[in-house]
Amino acid sequence: MEENTLQRLVEDISIEFFGRPFKHTARFNNRLKTTGGRYLLRSHDLEFNRKQLEVHGMEAFIGIIKHELCHYHLHLMKKGYKHRDRDFKQLLKEVGGSRYCEVIPGQRRQEKIKYIYLCNKCGHQYPRKRRVDTRKFSCGKCRGKLKRKSID
Repeated sequence: MEENTLQRLVEDISIEFFGRPFKHTARFNNRLKTTGGRYLLRSHDLEFNRKQLEVHGMEAFIGIIKHELCHYHLHLMKKGYKHRDRDFKQLLKEVGGSRYCEVIPGQRRQEKIKYIYLCNKCGHQYPRKRRVDTRKFSCGKCRGKLKRKSID
C-alpha cells in the first residue's frame, strides 16, 4: 500500500465511523516494531506499522486505524484520549476498533530469565530478569522467605 492510499483510507474511515474529517497526515513508519500505530500529540499525525498490514491483513489493520483515530478525535475534542480513559474505551467499542494489535512473529526479542526465586513455605517460583533483594521481598502468595535457585 502506498502512502497516498493510506491517507485516503484513514480519511474514509474517519468520515464513515466517526463522522468527522481527518485533516492531518497518515504515514507508515518502518521503525515501529512492537506497536501497530501511534498518534503524535504535537503534530496530530498518525503513524502505522506496515508489517501489521502485511502479516495480519486489512481487517486487523483497519482495527488499528480505528484505534489511532480514537486517540486523534478525542484529543482534538479535549476529551479523555488515553488508553485508561472512559471516553477512549467507550468510543473504541462503538467504532469496533482493536484494543491491542497482534504480535508479529520474530519482532519482539525474548528477554532471557537470569534468576529464579523459590518460596521456602509454598514452593512458588518467581522467574526474573533482574536480581531481587531477598532481605526486602517475600513471597506474594504466602509471605514466606525467598531463596535464589541456581539456573543450569
